[in-house]
Amino acid sequence: MQHLDDATRTELEAAAFRRLLEHLDEHKEVQNIDLMILADFCRNCLSKWLVSAAEQRGADLDYETAREYVYGMPYDEWKANYQQKATPEQMAAFEAQQARKREQKGS
Repeated sequence: MQHLDDATRTELEAAAFRRLLEHLDEHKEVQNIDLMILADFCRNCLSKWLVSAAEQRGADLDYETAREYVYGMPYDEWKANYQQKATPEQMAAFEAQQARKREQKGS
């Protein structure tokens, strides 16, 4: 993508990010814990990254507003309607993933 000018690259990246949000919205059955286990990020991470990017640019964006953008609705509403309680298997997989991450940092 080095052959693209900065504005075009930024537009493409923004479009891809919006498509990622659409995809996550279309697949509400995919739980945050599943994303954390498989990819080490979740919808909340995306929200935090947006806030961080805003801060770096001097823009005003609070976490709850970012979460509402990422989730497509207020977080409490999403949580009440779509978030399921993590299964023991999910929790075990998450803990194993976190342990691997800690081990990698220690290496």
